[in-house]
Amino acid sequence: MTHLPRAVVIPDGANSLYPVDAERWPDVARRPRASALRTAVARTVVDRALARLKVRTITPYNAFAQAPAHAPTLTLHDPEAFYRRIGVDGLIGFGESYMADEWDSDDLVGLLTVLARSMDELVPAPLQRLRGAWAHRRPARDRNSLDGARRNIHRHYDLSNDLFTLFLDRSLTYSSALFASLPARDEDFTAAQHRKIDRLLDLAQVGPGTRLLEIGTGWGELALRAAARGARVRTLTLSAEQKALATERIRAAGLADRVDVELRDYREASGSYDAVVSVEMIEAVGPEYWPAYFTSLRALLAPGGRAVLQAITMPHDRMLATARTHTWISKYIFPGGLVPSREAIARHGSEVGLDIVHDTGHGEHYAETLRLWREKFLAAGEDVDALGFDRVFRRMWELYLAYAEAGFRARYLDVRQLVLTESVHSESGRSDFARSDAGRSDARRAGDDQGGAPE
Repeated sequence: MTHLPRAVVIPDGANSLYPVDAERWPDVARRPRASALRTAVARTVVDRALARLKVRTITPYNAFAQAPAHAPTLTLHDPEAFYRRIGVDGLIGFGESYMADEWDSDDLVGLLTVLARSMDELVPAPLQRLRGAWAHRRPARDRNSLDGARRNIHRHYDLSNDLFTLFLDRSLTYSSALFASLPARDEDFTAAQHRKIDRLLDLAQVGPGTRLLEIGTGWGELALRAAARGARVRTLTLSAEQKALATERIRAAGLADRVDVELRDYREASGSYDAVVSVEMIEAVGPEYWPAYFTSLRALLAPGGRAVLQAITMPHDRMLATARTHTWISKYIFPGGLVPSREAIARHGSEVGLDIVHDTGHGEHYAETLRLWREKFLAAGEDVDALGFDRVFRRMWELYLAYAEAGFRARYLDVRQLVLTESVHSESGRSDFARSDAGRSDARRAGDDQGGAPE
C-alpha cells in the first residue's frame, strides 16, 4: 500500500490544505474545540464502523481497515481535524471536514451509499442515548415563517441562475427526471424531464381551459408545458432570480397571456383551481408548516379538483428522528427544510379532507438524475469559479449532490408522484369552509405560529 505524505500540523483556526475565507465559511476555516476524550471516542466509533462496513481507510501513516480491493476509500488528509469535527458536531462535522479538504474518496457516492445503508447501525446503541451531545437542534432563525421562508429560499435558489444553468438540462428543471431506460444518458435528459412533467400534468388532468395553480415555479418549464396544453396557469415562487428567468422564458415562448408568475408565498394565495401542482416543494416547507401547506391545498382546490405532488420521501422513523435535528443539509443546503415520509403526507392530507388516490415511486431515476447533475457540475468547475464561487463552495455542492444520490441508491430516500382529492368521507360543508376566506386565514395564521413537529 502506498503511504501518503505525513499530515501537516496546523494550529486551530486555520485549514490544513487550502486557504478558506473565514468570514464566509467560519465553521470550516476554524476547527471546533474538543476535549481529547471526545475526539478519542469519535475516533473509536468511526474506525470500528468503517472497519465493519469494509471501507478502505487511508491515513497519512497507514491503511488500517481490511477491505476488498473494490471497496470505496476514505482518505484522511488530516485525521485529527476529521475526528475532532465529528466528535463535536457529528455529521455536520463530517460534511465540514470534506469542505475543508480534510478527507477525500476515490468513490464519493459509493462511500456515502455504504454509510447510508447502515445509517441506523453506525453508532452503537449505548451511545445513541447521548445523541444530544453532538446532534444540534435546528436554529429558530431557520423556521419557515412568511419572512423566514423567503430568506431560506433566497439562500439556495437565488445563488445565481447562471450557476444552475451550468448543470441542469436545457429545460432548467431542478427535480427528478423520469427516463425511458436506465442507466440514464445526458442526451436523453431533457426528454426525461418532459416525460416527468407530462405525467404530472396528466395526473392533474390538465388540458384546454384548466385553471392550474403551481406552487414552486422553478424556472418555468412546467408552467410552459401546461400553458401549451391550453391551461390558464398561475405559478408562485419566492425566488426573485427564478421569477425573472421564468417570466423571460414564458414571454419568449409567446405564452405570457396564459401564465402569471408571482413572487408570493403559498399561504398568501387565493382563488379556486381545477388543479394544484407542486413539484418537490413540500421538502422546503418544514414540519411546523405542513398543516398550513395542506390547508392551503384544500382551500385552493375547486370541487372535484386534484392536488398533484412530486415529493422526496424518507422512512417515517428516520423522519421523526431528524425532524428537530440540525443537519449538514439544513445548515448549508436547504435551511428550514425536512424531507417528509409518505405517512406524514397521508396524515396531514387526511386531516384537511384530502386522500391519496394515486402513488407511484421512481427513486432509481432520481439517483441517475443526480449523477448527471453532479457530473456536469464537476465538469464545469472553471465556469463555477468564474461566477465567483470558491473551492469550499464547489466541494460543498459536490458533497450535496453525491450525498443525495447515495440516499436514493441506498433506498434511504425515494421520490413519489401523488394525487390527492377530496375525501369521500369528508364532512358536509367542509369543502365550502376550506375554500373560504376563513380557510385561507387559517393557513396564514399557521404560517406564523410555531406549531409542533410531526408525531
